[in-house]
Amino acid sequence: MKITPHQTLYISLAVLWMFLLPACKPISEIKQPPLPFYGDSHSDSAIPEYTVSKKNVFIIADKNGTEIFDMLTPFYLFNATGKANVYIISRDKKPVVVKKNLFILPQMTFAEADSMRLEADVIVIPALSARTEQQDIVLIDWIKAHYSTKTKILAICDGASTAAATGLYDGKPMTCHASDYTGIKIHFPNVNWVQNVNVTKAGNLYSTAGVSNAVEGALIVINDSFDKETMLAAASAIRYPQPEIKTVHKSIALSGNGKFNIAKKVIFRKNKNTAVLLQNGMNEFFLASIIDTYSRSFPSSFTSFCPGNSSILTKYGLIILSQSVPDHKKFDEVHVTMPLSQANKDATFSRHTEIVYYDNTQTFMIDNCIGRIKGLYGSKFSNVVKILLDYN
Repeated sequence: MKITPHQTLYISLAVLWMFLLPACKPISEIKQPPLPFYGDSHSDSAIPEYTVSKKNVFIIADKNGTEIFDMLTPFYLFNATGKANVYIISRDKKPVVVKKNLFILPQMTFAEADSMRLEADVIVIPALSARTEQQDIVLIDWIKAHYSTKTKILAICDGASTAAATGLYDGKPMTCHASDYTGIKIHFPNVNWVQNVNVTKAGNLYSTAGVSNAVEGALIVINDSFDKETMLAAASAIRYPQPEIKTVHKSIALSGNGKFNIAKKVIFRKNKNTAVLLQNGMNEFFLASIIDTYSRSFPSSFTSFCPGNSSILTKYGLIILSQSVPDHKKFDEVHVTMPLSQANKDATFSRHTEIVYYDNTQTFMIDNCIGRIKGLYGSKFSNVVKILLDYN
């Protein structure tokens, strides 16, 4: 039977589709919207200890979506000072989605903070689910009501949109993630938008460039709230790679060339099934760094799990909830930040699964992750990951 040119074309397209469909899985994985939480939410958990002599730091969370590095980096660094009551605070005590099947339980609600008559020394606004002028009015009103002449506000990454919606930054300098700058700027014309800086400061109002710059933003506010010695000790706790706070920044948006490098990696390189092991007592900064860096490397799948349980308690007392029920034997690599407990060892992995340990790392965690990605996929692709983190 003779095959016509049209049939040849259809066969070629079918073969190409069969080839591209699994290759596109990493892109569909990163774009898949998170599902809401179900089951026991631990919403009856106690409010963390309050010490009257310490400053109060409130980190805003939105149950519909909060950027994990934006939230956990200041949470870890302010806790590391030993001089602050640090609270993840939200409209209600419902689990906050930070990645697919991964949730963090707020420690306090707006109403609980108000009932305790707690004044805010620092309010941190991570990137939340709303990125336009259409914001949660309850959240906006709470921020405005708790801002005073002694209150510092730190807007991190695209949290700039929520901070801008308060009107407090009108006429003042503000920045955000380089790749989202144009899209956010158009919604808030009264703000003095700037680029090529990692942190802006106007009186007590601060903002940072994208994701990774949460580090510099938190360190600068710690320096201004306490002193340089306290800031340097916090920086040392995360192995910050600079002797002083980095102020030079290149605002590089993801370009067509960057998207081409993503496509090349996704289609022609091995895309791994990647997981992070959740362990009691784990370092919040390590966890956020690994999750946010590797999830931007476009793996075939990415999950966080805790064998035999659905929740863990982190170093500084956060309840983290996982709804992943993975097949451990399908993991290509599992990232581990602490020695394995017996419960962890009971997880059955394939003999082909690579266990990536970080328990004794002396390197800034983002650099650690970027270096490994560079070794796996080359410098062009690792530079794309850096752009996605705004780590430039």
